[in-house]
Amino acid sequence: MQKVNIGLTSKQRQGVITLLNQSLADTYLLLVKTKKYHWDVVGPQFMTLHKLWKDHYEALTINADVIAERVRTLGGYPTGTMEGFLKICSLKEHGGDVPTTTGMVSYLLADHEQIVRNLREHIEQCSDDFKDDGTADFLTGLMVQHEEIAWTLRSFMEGEALESDGLKPQSKKAMAGV
Repeated sequence: MQKVNIGLTSKQRQGVITLLNQSLADTYLLLVKTKKYHWDVVGPQFMTLHKLWKDHYEALTINADVIAERVRTLGGYPTGTMEGFLKICSLKEHGGDVPTTTGMVSYLLADHEQIVRNLREHIEQCSDDFKDDGTADFLTGLMVQHEEIAWTLRSFMEGEALESDGLKPQSKKAMAGV
């Protein structure tokens, strides 16, 4: 095997590869859950969520691939089995559970927010502990995507009326002293 000579020690690269494989495991489990909910959603919000989750699982599929390729770039091998993913994943499977539509949104929101928190830690570790700013930047891009998805899911859950100025009707009354 050709030696990897990119300015990081073997120990630094292995530390980053471990973090990337954890992110890959979380991404893959979230992909499976999103796809399952895409298949199982019912009710008045069916079409909205069916389309939204298709967009999400397509993005997660791309992310899984680029994370795995980043592992290979650093000279490692990505985890590639469900057994392997489940051993290192921070997310929880909800096997046998078919939640309500609101439950599905809630589970996915919690998972995306967990991934954001994990990525924040991984970014710091990549930069501070392993001196790999390239991977830190790469992970920052992934984090921004998960933050945006979490925002869309949070917005769906809120479902509150807003005025054209973006304030909630009760906030306007409070500001007016009513």
